[in-house]
Amino acid sequence: MNGGPAVFEQLRAALGVHGVFVRGSLSFDQGEGPLLADGTAAGSVILLGNIGGSIWPPFSHWRQSPDNVLRQDPLDDWSKAIIRPIAAELGATAYFPSDPPWQPFQQWAMRAEGLKASPLGILIHPEYGLWHGYRGALGFADNLMDDAAPAKGEHPCDHCAAKPCLNACPAGAVAPARFDVPRCRSHLRTREGQAGCMVAGCLARNACPVGASYRYPAAQLAFHMAALQL
Repeated sequence: MNGGPAVFEQLRAALGVHGVFVRGSLSFDQGEGPLLADGTAAGSVILLGNIGGSIWPPFSHWRQSPDNVLRQDPLDDWSKAIIRPIAAELGATAYFPSDPPWQPFQQWAMRAEGLKASPLGILIHPEYGLWHGYRGALGFADNLMDDAAPAKGEHPCDHCAAKPCLNACPAGAVAPARFDVPRCRSHLRTREGQAGCMVAGCLARNACPVGASYRYPAAQLAFHMAALQL
């Protein structure tokens, strides 16, 4: 579909009511992009995701339905339920972080929004901090770029002298150069981990001062922690 700015306006109107935002766009050289449904390479991709706890109220309402309450992957299913219809309407191919073939969402986000990884491995946004995510992406044959895209900011960690995230982890799993996933998971299995991070969310993530006003609500934090495969 050709549409330029109209595509972005349609996406914002259709998905904004679900708390899903256009999170950036990027174009590809010929043959570089992910495959579209017709087997050709995409010319551009538009990233879609949440800002802070934006998705939690509509997702929670959807999850209360008897058809959805027992789903094993409710957030992924909800994301597909709201993104796939608009993809079909726009003639786009939908990609999701949970589905193979695995697409490089973090690399796309780094290119589209200029983000870099925090010591926790999560991409940190200059405004939203660690409180954002990507629920899907749409691939188009055309080169579609968002004229309303925000300017790419500096890496917040470069200007954070205190770096409280490095000292807040009770397991000592966070360091400037690496995040020790096995050590983190081992801690979460302990009584201290079950009563701490598993209830209130990752203490190191919570300690980051960037974007603190976008912190997920308690119910959303508990949901994400409960979804971890320990």
